[in-house]
Amino acid sequence: MYSQVTHASLALSTDLVIYAARFVRALRRSSDVPAGARVLSLLDEHGPLGVTQLAKLDRCSQPTMSAAVSQLGEAGLVAKEPNPLDARGSVVSLTEDGRDVLAANREVWASTVIERLRAHDRTQEELATAVAVLRDLLESGPVDGAETGTRPERT
Repeated sequence: MYSQVTHASLALSTDLVIYAARFVRALRRSSDVPAGARVLSLLDEHGPLGVTQLAKLDRCSQPTMSAAVSQLGEAGLVAKEPNPLDARGSVVSLTEDGRDVLAANREVWASTVIERLRAHDRTQEELATAVAVLRDLLESGPVDGAETGTRPERT
């Protein structure tokens, strides 16, 4: 019996990862999200950060992150200012426009979730359970060295 539960739990856990990732990708593809939406989300979660820190959190190269920050800066979604602790570096932060764009995307995504839950006769309690499960998984600590926060990742 234990091996059946373990096998079933493994299969369900795999499905959770696959479907969560697919759903997030589908949401992003369905809305007008700026190319650097992940950067906006990271800044919202962690606060102002240097380009190197952002690159590490996003698991990309520093030149890639610099380009994303430049693009977002030109769009007025982030501000880049000298680092008060290190004159050689800079600190990137969300602007009000950046917060507004992020909030608008999250609202569209939330509406999509609600519509799809209604289409499948899912209840608010089921949604609350799904949120609690994902939150618990994120708050359990880093996954393979990745940073996690206590606030929801809102991309």
